[in-house]
Amino acid sequence: MSTAARIAVMTDETGWHTSRLKKAFRARGCEARCVDLADCRIDTTWAPHGLAIPGFGHGLPDAVFVRGIAGGTFEQVTLRLGILHALRECGVPVYNDARAIERSVDKSMTSFLLNRHGVPTPATWAGESAAFAQRVLMREAAAGRRVVMKPLFGSQGKGLRRLGMRGGRLAPLPSLAGYSRVAYLQRYVEGARPGFDWRVLVIGGRAVAAMRRVGGRGWIHNFAQGAACEPAALTDALAQTAVRAGEALGLDYAGVDLIAQHGQNPDDAGGNLPPLVLEVNGVAAWRGLQSVTQLDIAAALVDDLLDRRLAAPGAPLVPVTFAGGDASA
Repeated sequence: MSTAARIAVMTDETGWHTSRLKKAFRARGCEARCVDLADCRIDTTWAPHGLAIPGFGHGLPDAVFVRGIAGGTFEQVTLRLGILHALRECGVPVYNDARAIERSVDKSMTSFLLNRHGVPTPATWAGESAAFAQRVLMREAAAGRRVVMKPLFGSQGKGLRRLGMRGGRLAPLPSLAGYSRVAYLQRYVEGARPGFDWRVLVIGGRAVAAMRRVGGRGWIHNFAQGAACEPAALTDALAQTAVRAGEALGLDYAGVDLIAQHGQNPDDAGGNLPPLVLEVNGVAAWRGLQSVTQLDIAAALVDDLLDRRLAAPGAPLVPVTFAGGDASA
C-alpha cells in the first residue's frame, strides 16, 4: 500500500472523533479529508467514474471511513447511501459499507439478523399494525412482562418508551404517529441494581474494549443520556457475543450494546446465560469508551482499515478468539 493513501472520512460534523481519526491516519502516512456525503454527487458526465467527491477532483479516495451520515428526507438519505454503494462498486473499500450500515440503522433488520444467526437478543416485534402491537403489549403484560417501544431509526436512547402495567392498569399503546407509523417493540429486560448495560467495541472481527454504562435517565443507560462510563472486564461471554453480533450484520467495526439476562450474574457476564444484544451500532461513537480504556481506539480502527481492508479489499472478517482479560488494562 502506498504511504500516500488518500482517505475520505465521511461525516456531517467535525469534532473530537474526526480529529482523532485524522491524527491516526497522519501517523500512518495517509492524507485524511473530511467530506460530507450531502456534498457528494452522482454525475455521469464526471469522467471517469461518474462520482464527484469534494477534494478528490476527478479521482476517488483510496478508502472511505464512514463516521457520520446526516439525517434528512428519505430521498436524501437514499442518495447518500447510494454514494457509498457507488464507491464500493468502483472498488473503493468503504468502512463500514452501506449494506452493513443499512442493516444496523434499521432496528428491525438488526433484530431479524441477530435472531437468524442465533445471537441472543430479546424477543422483538416490528410492524405497521397498531392493533397487532396492542395485542403484543397485552400478551406480554398478562405474562408479567413489559416491552420497550423504540423508533425504528434512532440512537442515543432518544424516543424510548417502556410500556406495561402501571398502577394496576395497562397503559395504552402510544400513537404510532410519533414513530413514523411503525411499531418496534422489544421485550424489556430487568437489569441489575444500579442499572447498567455494556458497550463492547468490535473491530475487524475482534472485541477490543468494553465498558459499563451505569445510571443515566432512569432505565436508559446511554452515554448521551447521562450514564457514567466505567471500565469493564471483557469476558469471553461478552466478547464472543459481541463478535457474533457484528458478524451477523457484516460490520467492519461495531458498537454492541448488551445487557445481562434475568438471573445472570452481572459481574462476570458468563455462565450458562450469555448476555443479550440490545442494539448494534454501525456508526459507533467511542468518546465515552475511550475515557475508560488505554487502547487508542482511533488508531485501532485506522490500522484495521489500512491493514485489512485497504491492503486486501474484500477480505473477510477473521474473528480472533479472545482469551479473556480486562479491556481497560
